[in-house]
Amino acid sequence: MDAPDPNPAGLTRDQQRRANRSLTSRLLIMTLASFAFGWALVPLYDVFCKLTGVGNAEARAAPVEAHEAVDAARLITIEFVANPASVGSYEFHPRLASMRIHPGKLYDAGFYARNLTSGASVAQAVPSISPHEAAQYFHKTECFCYSQQKFQQGEGRDMPLRFIVDPKLPGNIDKVTLAYSFYDITESSSR
Repeated sequence: MDAPDPNPAGLTRDQQRRANRSLTSRLLIMTLASFAFGWALVPLYDVFCKLTGVGNAEARAAPVEAHEAVDAARLITIEFVANPASVGSYEFHPRLASMRIHPGKLYDAGFYARNLTSGASVAQAVPSISPHEAAQYFHKTECFCYSQQKFQQGEGRDMPLRFIVDPKLPGNIDKVTLAYSFYDITESSSR
């Protein structure tokens, strides 16, 4: 059986070296760009929030009051999802996978996080709500995602979440998913 031709394009040795260097350079640039994007994701999210008015400090400063009219006839399932985006840096999970709630009533839930790194670290949780149209009816009155979380080496703790779902949530929505991605931002927070 014949061995495959190591140079199927018929390039000279010099042309092959240039092509290999070019490919290596492009792959290195892609790798660095991916790393830079991952590192800048939390600050980019903050900018996005300020531009769109979603989840930013100004929106959180507006008081959210409990509704006097709790819709006791309606039950909605709230699912909690945790994504430790910085793999190996944190243990991160919800205390409850889901709960059934009545719109208009204030509820408590929580997540747990533990630092798995070999030193002190800082993390930031970035929330997302689906379906997207439910986001305007889901009001967090207290959330660990509002500030950076500082952890000592090996430290673990419960992180509180209090929320109300507005009774005006469209009737076709009976399940809302609240997901958090938990990012290790130790390096960017020390600047």
